[in-house]
Amino acid sequence: MSDAETAESIGIYSDYVCPFCYLGRESLSQYQDDREEPLEIDWHPFDLRAGKRNPDGSIDHSVDDGKDEDYYEQAKENVERLQEEYGVEMSLDLSRDVDSLPAQVASLYVKEHYPYEQWLAFDVAIFEALWQDERDIGDADVLADLAAEADLDPEEIRAAVDDEEWRSEVERRFDAARQQGVTGVPTFIYGEHAARGAVPPEHIERLVEGT
Repeated sequence: MSDAETAESIGIYSDYVCPFCYLGRESLSQYQDDREEPLEIDWHPFDLRAGKRNPDGSIDHSVDDGKDEDYYEQAKENVERLQEEYGVEMSLDLSRDVDSLPAQVASLYVKEHYPYEQWLAFDVAIFEALWQDERDIGDADVLADLAAEADLDPEEIRAAVDDEEWRSEVERRFDAARQQGVTGVPTFIYGEHAARGAVPPEHIERLVEGT
């Protein structure tokens, strides 16, 4: 296990239901593969559904968030372009109805309680469950299955998802992201510099190494 106290890290604000976050992680992975020193991910949750979320945490899909069919068609075209550019196969282009809040609660819980590598395995499994297998990552049963695959206790993860304190903590992190000026995802943070979007590996290299 790498030493989380000393390993370099790059901050990422992301939401599992964002296809560009999935693609951005692939871009980062390609940069990490070519990098001599390890670069860990310091993940921060972000809520793409914030404008549609009710006080009780549910989503009101009837709320107009300004994203019409033209927006989604353009987004789909961009996703397809980046898939080809980064050599990524995705069975799903967009995810308009899945609620990622339970997955973000579970992921933050694991991040705070388990070693980095175990969190990373769970995190990757969540992304792949949605974008490769088209599974509903808002479903506690799905998250429990993914937890088991990452050598985590499924019932512990179910309990975390149902825990109001952990949900409140994730919502607090959402607020903190907005207060820090994060308006879209993925957003990569390194030192005082940031890059937004599913930028290519060479862009991440410039962000980290200043080259």
